[in-house]
This record gives sequence, structure tokens and C-alpha cells, in this order.
Amino acid sequence: MLLRLQVRDFAIIDQLEIEFASGMTVLTGETGAGKSILVDALGLVLGERGSGQIVRNGVKRAEFSAEFDLSALPVVRQLLEEQALDQGNECLLRRVIGADGRSRAYINGNAATVQQLKVLGESLLDIHGQHFHQSLVRRPVQRDLLDHFGGLLVQCEATDAAYEQWRVLAEQLQRLLAADANRESRLDLLEFQLGEFKVLALAGDEYEELLAERQKVLHSGRLAEGINHALALLSDDAVDNAGSLLADAIKSVAPLVRYDGELLSIQQLLDSATIQLSEATAALQQYGASLDMDPTRRDWIEERLDAIQAIARKHRIDAEEIPTLHERLKLEFEEITRAEERGRQLDDAVRAAQSNFQVLAEALSAVRAKAAKRFSAAVTAAMSGLGMPGGKFDIQLTRLQIADARPWGLDEVDFLISANPGQPLQALARVASGGELSRMSLAIQVIASDGSSIPTMVFDEVDSGVGGSVAEMVGRRLQELGERRQVLCVTHLPQVASLADAHFRISKVTDGKATRTGLRALGNDERIQEIARMLGGVEITPKTIDHAAEMLAGARRKLA
Repeated sequence: MLLRLQVRDFAIIDQLEIEFASGMTVLTGETGAGKSILVDALGLVLGERGSGQIVRNGVKRAEFSAEFDLSALPVVRQLLEEQALDQGNECLLRRVIGADGRSRAYINGNAATVQQLKVLGESLLDIHGQHFHQSLVRRPVQRDLLDHFGGLLVQCEATDAAYEQWRVLAEQLQRLLAADANRESRLDLLEFQLGEFKVLALAGDEYEELLAERQKVLHSGRLAEGINHALALLSDDAVDNAGSLLADAIKSVAPLVRYDGELLSIQQLLDSATIQLSEATAALQQYGASLDMDPTRRDWIEERLDAIQAIARKHRIDAEEIPTLHERLKLEFEEITRAEERGRQLDDAVRAAQSNFQVLAEALSAVRAKAAKRFSAAVTAAMSGLGMPGGKFDIQLTRLQIADARPWGLDEVDFLISANPGQPLQALARVASGGELSRMSLAIQVIASDGSSIPTMVFDEVDSGVGGSVAEMVGRRLQELGERRQVLCVTHLPQVASLADAHFRISKVTDGKATRTGLRALGNDERIQEIARMLGGVEITPKTIDHAAEMLAGARRKLA
């Protein structure tokens, strides 16, 4: 249940706080005072889209917060616990929208996404806008209302998922069949290309190794000259070679150790240098012996590199990518050669997915038909109480062939109405006048809500287009709904306002420089004045006030 709504710097609202109770609450006021703005604020705090244009002129941000009691919503509490956003039976939602359009959302003080607000909001509150009757003539809306009433949402989701699985598999099969037309030519090309790779027989790192070897072969003369010079400087055969100089140094230091022990470590370093010098000399000799000056080897390396680069140019890749391309072409060749087997597997999978969808869709159609009968009977009964005695409402389900199946199943849903006795049933959009459509919209919304677990329902001027005794009937319907749920209603009808458990008046206040929206909870005398205003317009006479008091007293007697 919605406990409290706070709004700051939104449109013409500078700051507003309203506390709600159970039962039916009405919001009234002059046209343009901001009644529907409060409904918009509820939508924004529950994740609806909003831009920087909604921020009150001259300020940086608009802020919205709504507090809910979750004691009767264990599923919602569990959802919050799973996301570590729970705070017992309380839930505080907050939304901040900057003048630059940036938005931030919070759940129980924790940063959240707008999508999280939206998902949570769908379980907390249901808003029925003043233009809902215009969308009521659309098939998708009618189907959703029926499924909502019948409590079929879980089955609808399962049917939708089965349809999606069937569609994806069917598309894969179609792509495979389309590719099959070019299969032979592609196989021939792949076989030829793989033959070239087989002849080339390129090992994993061979290209890099060949480049390194070519570098060595091309500069083998320079390498040999440098190695020989280095060996001459190190060899014992040369005069003043490094080995003999190092030996002389050791002879000079060794006798001195007896005089100073610190020289022992230096002597050890010189001994180690002698060993390393010997190893370096041996390594240079070995490297020099390994240098291959064979021109035949050099020519072979160039031919091998040319063959590798020719394949790379042909496929428009770098030579280093040849092994990867080779593997990819082998996989493609294997896939195509297995295409027939894959086709049979996919065909079996498509048939199984279609069968699964059909079973779920048939089951959904069966329960949908039962729900349609209950829904039709309930709305027909409500029509009499809404000023259409003898009228009839019926839901027509048109069966679709499996080839025309849709994510929602095998049914097209149409709302049919006969507003007056003796008239044939026809599509809602063809026969309902504006007032009749408004009344039908209200009856359908109230009845459809019986299949919902959402505890709070908001009606934004859904009673437009009706008046007189029908207006009272509309109010009775909302009042009956308020006995089972929390109902918030924006209305211009005094007949509806008089039946509420709580009454708020919204007004526009101006000081000549700025305009803002004000809100006031009305006591009994103030309610009489407000209902009189709604009855009498500009001039309120004593008779109008008496009429208002009589309406309010009559509503209480009927409640008792």
C-alpha cells in the first residue's frame, strides 16, 4: 500500500507531501491545478521516462519519493531480499531527475537502476490514465486485459518463450537450407584452398623462425668476421689477450690477501671472471662453427618465404595469420560436410520446438476461453450498473492456424459490445460512443484488476464523459474496489468525490510572479464546500451547499 508521496520542484510543484490511507481517496481541484501532475509524479518515481524539461524553472533538479508498506506483499519482499535491497515491510523509492536530463534512482537508500524501479513498481501500483479508453479498442490491450483477469501471465510467458525457441531454431534451419544451395561450389573452393595449405605445410612458428634464419644467413660474413675478432682478443695465442691480462691480475692480487682479508672477495671475483671468460670463448667458437655459408640453404629460405607470402597475399592476410585461417577453413569444411546431418538434427529440433509451443498454446487457449466467459459475464453485469441496461459484452476468440502463430499463442482477442437491447454485438471501436467507451473502460479495468495482486490502483479522470446517475454508479464501482484495494482517483465528478474515504483538494497558488500547486486534506465542512464547487461552478449558493451536504450524508448512509 502507498503510504506517502513527496514531490519537489516538479513542473509547477515546488514542494508537496501527501499521506495516503487505505480505501478510496479522491483528488479534486480546478482544471490545470495539477491533479494529473501528481499521477505523473507517481509514474516517475516508479520508473517512467522523464526528461529535464519536467524540472521546475530556475532549479537544478526535481526529486520524487514514495513510501510503501509491503506487509501484504511477500513476493516483493523476497525480490528485494534477493537483491540485498530489503528493509523489512517498508520500501522507500526515490528518483532524482536533473535539469540536464540525467536521472538517479534509489531503493531503500541504495543506488538502483531506473529499470529496477520499473520492475518493482509494476508490483506495487497500477496507473490507469485518462486516455486509457482510447487504447481499449486495440487488440493487444484487449488480449493483455483478458490474460491479466484470468491470471494467465505465467502461462503467457511460457508460451512466449516456447515460441521464441521455435522461431530461433526455424531461422537457423532456413539459413542452413539457403546455404545448401551453394554448398557444392563452396566445398570445391574449400577443398582447393585446403590443398594449397597442405602442400605449404606451414608449421606454427615456422614463418618467424625462417625470418630469423634469413637474417642470420644474409649477414653470415659479418657475423663470422666479428666472432673471429672477438676470439682473437680472448685467445691465449694473441699478445695481451684478455685471458693473459686477467691471469696477471690474479697473480698480483693473490699474495696480498695475507695482508688484508677484504681482498679475498676480489680474488674470488677474478677467479669467477676467468671461468666466465673461458665459457664465453667456448661459446663463441661453437657459434662460429655453426654459421652456415651454404648459398643453397639461403636460396631455399628465400623460396620458402616467397611461397608463404604468396598464400598470405592471396587471402589478403598477414603471413602470421596463415595457421589461424587454415584452422578456420578446416572447421568450415567439416561443418559443410556435416551439413546434411546438422540439417536433420535441426529439423528434428524445430519439430520438437513447434510441438512444445503448440501444446502450451493449446493449453493457454483453453484457459483463455474459460476466462473470457467469466470476464464477459462480469462486464455485462457491470454495464447495467453503469447506465447501459440490457447491454451485452462478449469476448471473441479467433483461432489462428499454426503457420500464423504468434508469441501470445493461437488466439486473436476481440472485445464485442451491444450497448442497447436488440443491437447485435460489434467491435468495441465501432459501436461505443465516447461516454459509453469511458464507462466500458472503467468497468473493464475494475473487473480486470480482480486477477491482479497489485494492492494500489490509480485512476486519472477515467470517469470523464459521464454524469448524473451514471456518475454515481461509477463512484460506487470505485468505492467497491476500494473495499478490497487502495484506490486513488483524480476526478471532476461530485458524485464520485462524495463516495471517497479521504478527500484532497489541489489548487494553484500565485503571487503574481510565480505559480505553484498547493494541496490540502479536507475535513467534513471543507468537503461540503469542495463538492458544492464541483456541483455549482463559479457561484455557490446555499442550495448548492445543501445539495453537497446531502450527497455526502447520503454516501455515508449507503456505506453504513
